[in-house]
Amino acid sequence: MLSSRRAYFLSKLVRYSFTFLLILSLNFALPRMMPGDPIVNLLGEEALHNDPRMIERLRAEHGLDRPLHIQYIGYLRSLARMDLGYSIHKNLSVAELMENSLLWTLLLVFPSVVIGSILALLFGSLAGFKNNSRTDFLLTALALLFYTCPPFLLAMLILSIFAFHLGLFPLGNLTSGGRLGLDYVLDVAWHLFLPVAALSLLGASYKFLVVRNSVTQIFDEQFIVAARAKGLTERCILLRHVIRNVLPPFISMVALSFGFMVSGALVVEIVFSLNGMGTLIYDAVVARDYPIMQGSFLVLTIFVLAANFAADMLYGVADPRIGGPH
Repeated sequence: MLSSRRAYFLSKLVRYSFTFLLILSLNFALPRMMPGDPIVNLLGEEALHNDPRMIERLRAEHGLDRPLHIQYIGYLRSLARMDLGYSIHKNLSVAELMENSLLWTLLLVFPSVVIGSILALLFGSLAGFKNNSRTDFLLTALALLFYTCPPFLLAMLILSIFAFHLGLFPLGNLTSGGRLGLDYVLDVAWHLFLPVAALSLLGASYKFLVVRNSVTQIFDEQFIVAARAKGLTERCILLRHVIRNVLPPFISMVALSFGFMVSGALVVEIVFSLNGMGTLIYDAVVARDYPIMQGSFLVLTIFVLAANFAADMLYGVADPRIGGPH
């Protein structure tokens, strides 16, 4: 049993390692497949005719005049040294640019994952418990509405209603400025409230539907019938038996949804004018800034793969059938 579980973990580790190596190559190739030139974007189209030597000099300075396979080898060597390179447009190290942006993105994503997961577990269990009731129909309709709504549209609706029309929250940015200590923390929380609410609803909608269906199926199992025959209350059955059986796959699903939440956060950041990874990546894509695109996608990929790997490990520990002898 122990050796088979170890083999399961090792097979997952090997699979994720190959996935990471493949992503490294795609991370290098995809930005260069986009139309446009970073140096021309930097200097403008006029420089092609007025100062072609400047373009050639900057291309050589950033290594863009070399053959692609030489650039690729240099890219791998830089990563081996933990060097993400320098931005072509901002003339700063990518690590320095990402330092603050990544922090704000994580401050947006992690609370949204936690809040969205708690909402999905509570309301999904309630809807499954009251299957085919008005509560079930109402909650399921709301979940489907949020699930089918594009992230940018939901973010714009929340921003328009609660910030623009009602004036309850700021229209954007991360702080009001001039705050220190606890006032600064509360000010940041006030600015992040609507973005976190939008992202939490997006994340909760899908997980709600999965939890509801799981709870509905579990209530038809024989051990639930036996628990009712023993005289246990419905609330006791829900808390002791149903949610306990729902939790292991739910925890795995939360970790697996991290990639979706990150992609949603990038859109929400742009709508709410937050200086997170979404804004940094958007500016880099517009400018064709290869180093920023490569560094940003790489770091976000590491977070997503780590979350997925953790989900597989948690699911393997929670379910003894996985990795066990068949």
